[in-house]
Amino acid sequence: MPKDSPLDLPLPALSAALHGKEVRPSELIEEIDHRLPKAFPCFASLDLDFAFDNARKLERKFPLSPTASSNSNVRTNHIPAQFDHFFGLPIPVKDLSPVHGFPCAYGAVYRREFPQVTDPFISALIQGGMVVPGKSQTSEMGMTAYTEPIGFPVVDNPRFPGCTPGGSSGGAAVAVTLGLVPAAHASDGGGSIRVPAAATGLVGFKPAHVSRGGKLTVQGFITRSVEDAAFLHRIVPVSRRLRIGVLTQPLHGDGQVEPAWAGAAGAAANELSDAGFAVVEVERYGDWVFQAFSEVIALLSRKIKGKASPIIDWLRSLEVDRGLALERFHKVSDIAQRWGVDVLLTPSLAFDPPPIGTFSQLAPADDFAAQTEWTPWASLFNMTGGAAISIPYAGKSVHLGAVSASPAELLGVAGVLHR
Repeated sequence: MPKDSPLDLPLPALSAALHGKEVRPSELIEEIDHRLPKAFPCFASLDLDFAFDNARKLERKFPLSPTASSNSNVRTNHIPAQFDHFFGLPIPVKDLSPVHGFPCAYGAVYRREFPQVTDPFISALIQGGMVVPGKSQTSEMGMTAYTEPIGFPVVDNPRFPGCTPGGSSGGAAVAVTLGLVPAAHASDGGGSIRVPAAATGLVGFKPAHVSRGGKLTVQGFITRSVEDAAFLHRIVPVSRRLRIGVLTQPLHGDGQVEPAWAGAAGAAANELSDAGFAVVEVERYGDWVFQAFSEVIALLSRKIKGKASPIIDWLRSLEVDRGLALERFHKVSDIAQRWGVDVLLTPSLAFDPPPIGTFSQLAPADDFAAQTEWTPWASLFNMTGGAAISIPYAGKSVHLGAVSASPAELLGVAGVLHR
């Protein structure tokens, strides 16, 4: 084994080591304990004793073949084949997903409860052997692109101290940035995986999903590399020379893009062109597309009951015609297809992460508009359902969204830029 901690290994190598008994799941929990800073506000709740006990139960329940170490595809006895690559991996769960054994606050202390049932997506991963060390901080109900949970300490950005780590999966991003865990569960309804990944210099992959009916959100992970993201989703990247559309102007909102962020996208376009991809510039579409997104967000906010933060109160008070909103929403995929490209390349963010409190101190309508100016590209792919990924590049981050490309093809492009 390398002299570095197993936690620092790429996920395929770490999984192979766990399957081959070179590393024990409980050993990883012990290492997390050693790495924890005195304050760790990236976690809404943390129970390493609980995680250690579950890791030890895993070791006893699933004795592993010592011949498995050279093949990460060797299945662990009795673990479902589609999830056995999660065996022993310590991955925190975003605090929007209930996990039996942990409190769930949904980003606000007054929503805290002790669930008896685990979210089905997370339950499947736990059945596959994933170990949950804790719950990562999020914004209330995941409704903002920054992570300032109500009644909890704010989540600082290790890369830009004093600034937001993005949201709503900000706690997940910080846990990975600090090296506390090799990857973290996250979810994305408007950029909530990709925005914090970009704000902290990580990889955030939003899987493809069916968006029909106004469905915006899909679950995934924040990782350190494209390779790790592909591994967790069991996608084999495909290398094919695609048509790449480049846009450095905001798709949504009226903000400006800092030259360094636009420059990173331009440099990525040049590298892809040199690699044989057909690279073309595309034009932004009309403001009606973001209006459709905003209206669907407002409709979803109406499902949030009880006391809530000012921005949620504002969103759920907006008057929206559901039929017209969904009619506009469903036209967005056609608009994107008119670009005639396979993948859209943009900056991930319009400017560096701003200081904590920059957005939340504004009136709700201004808060929403300011968030849009910071992250004016990501939400398109929650509307179309296309896979999308943010990757570090040229000191900033760039965003790749699948217009007609498959997730495997998208990860193939990302792999060219981030090795």
